[in-house]
Amino acid sequence: MLALTRKKGESLVVDNNIEITVLEIRGDQVKIGITAPREVSIYRKEVYLQIQKENQAALNVDAITELKDLLQ
Repeated sequence: MLALTRKKGESLVVDNNIEITVLEIRGDQVKIGITAPREVSIYRKEVYLQIQKENQAALNVDAITELKDLLQ
């Protein structure tokens, strides 16, 4: 993991086309802004993990259904 120090109003650039800017610092919370191309998906980590979990569950259900269909 790369750890960087940034102040309010400062940014960093990822992969030449994603800019992350520190918008506000209030206590232990930091508000960030992200500028990226529309085709780049951006999720909070807890949402991303939930999506991955649901996708995996859907794959498992599909695989079970396909196996049942093959056996019948």
